[in-house]
Amino acid sequence: MSVCMLPRESMPREKLLSRGPQSLTDAELLAIFLRTGTQGMNVLQLSDKLLKDVGSLRSLFAASKEEFCQHKGLGEAKYVQLQAVLEMTRRYLSETLQRGEALTSAQQTKLYLSSVLRDRHREAFYILFLDSQHRVIKEEMMFEGTIDSASVHPREVVKRALEFNAAALILAHNHPSGVAEPSQSDRRITRRISEALALVDIRILDHFVVGDGDVFSFAEHGWI
Repeated sequence: MSVCMLPRESMPREKLLSRGPQSLTDAELLAIFLRTGTQGMNVLQLSDKLLKDVGSLRSLFAASKEEFCQHKGLGEAKYVQLQAVLEMTRRYLSETLQRGEALTSAQQTKLYLSSVLRDRHREAFYILFLDSQHRVIKEEMMFEGTIDSASVHPREVVKRALEFNAAALILAHNHPSGVAEPSQSDRRITRRISEALALVDIRILDHFVVGDGDVFSFAEHGWI
């Protein structure tokens, strides 16, 4: 059946306008993004097939350009469009962390850091530099690769914190394995950075470990 032959209230765009975006299925939301189907498949059928092939919206969003474009009905133009949408989403979340607004919600911070780190294929060490009111001065990817005591240098963290005149820091890194449980190495690194920062009266407020659908907070577990 063509999308045009569906009852008007069942068409994705009309359904969104009448009932709100939360009423749509993943396939219907994807259909609005794709706009058109392919020969032999309307856009809803194409969306449903794509989600079955890749497993979820998240898997589709995390795909590389090569992986994305190998699916029928998707090409470079759609990949560029999707990356623009994802980047706008990240920037929307980032705006809540900009200077002028104090970080008062751990959940909000987790959500933003998860959007930045969750789908990275390599470990990355990210830092939010805060002023005395816990407002974000600067955010920066400090290290990338294998996150261990050999690759994360406390002196570099201290140097950047002093450059930004930061009063406190929030650390974060991802586990590409998907398991958010901190390793002993994670705990050692946190302790070493905390001790180095204490020498210049700068605190670590939290260290978040981002996994697949879960974020571990050192502060919530009394480790900071």
